[in-house]
Amino acid sequence: MTPLPRRSLLAAALACATAPVFAQAPRGGRIVASFSILADLVREVAPADFEVGSLVGADADAHAWEPRPGDVRKLAGADLVVVNGLGFEGWMTRLVKNSGYRGEIVVASAGITPRHAAHDDHDHDHGHGHDHGDADPHAWQDLAHAQRYVATIAAALARRWPQRRAEFEARAAAYGERLATLDTRLRRLVDTVPREQRRVITSHDAFGYLGAAYGIEFLAPQGWTTHSEPSAAAVGRLVRQIRQQKVRAVFVENISDPRLVERIARETGARLGGRLYSDALSAPGGPAASFVALYEYNVRALVAGMSGA
Repeated sequence: MTPLPRRSLLAAALACATAPVFAQAPRGGRIVASFSILADLVREVAPADFEVGSLVGADADAHAWEPRPGDVRKLAGADLVVVNGLGFEGWMTRLVKNSGYRGEIVVASAGITPRHAAHDDHDHDHGHGHDHGDADPHAWQDLAHAQRYVATIAAALARRWPQRRAEFEARAAAYGERLATLDTRLRRLVDTVPREQRRVITSHDAFGYLGAAYGIEFLAPQGWTTHSEPSAAAVGRLVRQIRQQKVRAVFVENISDPRLVERIARETGARLGGRLYSDALSAPGGPAASFVALYEYNVRALVAGMSGA
């Protein structure tokens, strides 16, 4: 076989560099989700012959994500794109435009009534700034909402691949039952903590939906996004509130710099309860490598922290 001239080798390398990052075409289809938790929900609905990718990976902060050239290629090669919505992915519109993707963009949170700043007393206490149009985007933190996400995803997949509707619906129903069972079990666990002890500090205000569902009060120095640093006055107010209300547990998050929360714990004497997984899964092999594992891990950690265990 005659060797390729050097210029041809370079041209071949450049062609590979600009090709979509998906390898061999999957039999089912290619679906791209905006962040790792959403990708996991999609994988539960899509059968194994579908390829599901995530733009923002494990332990990464979707609020502050800066898209890369590889993300453009992922979207260009996608058959379907799934986003959270509620302003969570502020960088997504421009990325889709740059990729040339022309298919449906599925908004997983469609139909969910979000929490708003007007109804969020903690927000007013701490003077948070929000850049999500005053809607809390972390709706998946309520398992009832997560079930709605799954139903929305299944309906979108059925629109795109109608011949496989029955498969998508069956998988979504089975996963919905798993989430309902998990919810029942975790509610019983939270009920072991006296209501007056159900106060927790986290890095940013990512757990409001979980708090509303399970009767836990979450306080945070940062608002619904991690973009802006909290002011010294906001941190001071939070420290006084922790001391007055005798909050027991302070948690860092997998996506956030832990130093501010660690300082708050030192200044108040509250116990550092470990790490919570807020806006991203853990890496494979970690304690929160799937959404079900993430949710159970977080609630068990919260209960241990609130109980002073």
